[in-house]
Order: sequence, then structure tokens, then C-alpha cells
Amino acid sequence: MAKAKTNTEDYMRMYRQMVRIRTFEDNANQLYLSAKMPGLTHMYSGEEAVAVGICEALTDDDRITSTHRGHGHCVAKGANFKEMFCELLGKEEGYCRGKGGSMHIADQSHGNLGANAIVGGSMGIATGAALRAKLQKKDDVTVCFFGDGATAQGLLYEVMNMAALWKLPVIYACENNGYSEYTKTEEIAAGSITARAEAFGIEAHQVDGQDVLAVNALTQKLVARARKGEGPFFIELMTYRYHGHHVGDINREYYRTKDEEKDWKDNRDPIIRFRAYLVDQGIASEEEIEAMNAEIKEDASAAVEYALAAKYPDVSEVDMHVYTDIKHACA
Repeated sequence: MAKAKTNTEDYMRMYRQMVRIRTFEDNANQLYLSAKMPGLTHMYSGEEAVAVGICEALTDDDRITSTHRGHGHCVAKGANFKEMFCELLGKEEGYCRGKGGSMHIADQSHGNLGANAIVGGSMGIATGAALRAKLQKKDDVTVCFFGDGATAQGLLYEVMNMAALWKLPVIYACENNGYSEYTKTEEIAAGSITARAEAFGIEAHQVDGQDVLAVNALTQKLVARARKGEGPFFIELMTYRYHGHHVGDINREYYRTKDEEKDWKDNRDPIIRFRAYLVDQGIASEEEIEAMNAEIKEDASAAVEYALAAKYPDVSEVDMHVYTDIKHACA
């Protein structure tokens, strides 16, 4: 594994965050399968090293925008289990008072400008946040997460053009998990994805998205440079989603094989790889790691029970936070 500039405490925090994401998703999947969660959700399991590797290079003042597959980004940027599960279950104690659900979680206190169910929908938001930072002479950086399928959206090229012209402090993070919904990426995306950014004069990198230290090391360097006005940048992160496109996509063998899934899980799992590294380097023992895993599992179970018992928003709030006073907003 690549080695990031970090210390033992950072390594353990990154491992904890990856396990927190996997544990959250396991519980979210069970809530859906037991008919306790409304609507659909899109699992992030398998891609944990991307969200954690990137977000560990950011501060609370740095921003991110997320996607329909956004639980991992939310947790990695500082979200807690209770408010996350409350949001998924439509409860008033959720991050958006239960009105956003799985695909629209935002946590402004940690710089998370929100997940977005529209493919590529947050690209303009991220670029706008970076423009704000430049105009206000702030040194915060914005990371825009999106999937390989979103590279077919024209908005990406409009905002990359603007970001390149104005040298905006934004990093476009393309999570290439090999599939756009139910179709292999190579069947719908001609040529190189990084070359698309390079066409605008944007420095682009491809990195192993299953190696949290490689992701973190690269992101640290690019964030530091973006703070100095050298942005924008583009990263293509090669990763894999273990579940289907969404929780209801259970018959995946018609577009990918079980052998392929097994290979990624057995040989390229980001958590297994990082755990082995921590043990081999003497950073943590198997016993310490097992204790941490058990603690996280208990925290998640308690948060689920809390969310199940929490209240739904009152019906009188149906249009609260839906509309705004335009005059006040523009004042």
C-alpha cells in the first residue's frame, strides 16, 4: 500500500471511519430488507477508501458535494449515526428533519453541502462553492464526488471549463466503480476519463480507490496546491460497489458475474487490505482491531434503535424548509 504523510492516530482514525461506513451500510441494507425504511437507497460498501482517503485530507471548513450513493461521503466528512439513520427513516431528528432521505443528506456543520439524487447535480454547487472561496479570498477547498456515469453529463464540462479559466480551488473526484447503473463503463464511456479533464488544461490523476493511503497521499498534495491557487484538479478513483445499483437490484448476474464480485471482495477489499497493513506494520493488534469493530457495531445498533423509536415530523411541517422568502434570501 502507498504510504501517506500521517501518524499512527491518523491511520487508526481512517480505519475506524472505513469500518463505520461499512457498518452503517450493512444496517441500512437490513432496514430496507425488513421494510422499515421508505424508498430506495444506494449502498457505498466497497468504496470506503475513496471517501475516507479524500475527506481525511480536508477540514470542516472545506466543502464536499455528494451523490445518490452518498452515505460514505457523509460519514467520512463527520456525520453521526443517529442523525443519519433518523434521516433515512424520515424522522424529525434527521439531518434534514427526515425530508431528504437517503439521497439528500446535508451536514453544513462539517462542510457537507449535500447529496444529490440527480446524476451530476452537485457539480455546479461544488464549483460555485469554490468560486465563493476565491472571491472571498478564503483558503477552503471543495471536493465534488460523482460517479463514472456522470461524466456523460454536459454540466461537468461546463463547470470544468469555468474552473480551469478562473483557477478555482475545486477537486473533481470521479468514483469509477466500473458500472453506470447496469452497464459496464467501457461500453458507454469512450476513451480515457482523465483525458476529458486534461482537455481543459486540468491536471488529472488516476489512483487505486481501494488503497486508502494512496488516495489520502494524493489528495493531501492536491488540496495543499489548491489552497495556494493552483487548482482545479481531477482524480479518477478506481473502485467497486459490492451491492447493485440500488438495494432492489438483487439479480446482478445479468450484467456482472459472481466471480468478479468475489475477486474484488476477496482480493481488493479496502478494509481487509488496510487492516492487514495495520497489523503487519505493528500499528494495531488483531485484538485492538476486533475491539474497535465491536464498538462500532454496538454504536450502529444503538443508533438504529434510537432512530426507529424517534418521532416523525408533524404534518403541519409539510412545506417547511421547502420554500424560501426570495426577497429575504437575496437581501
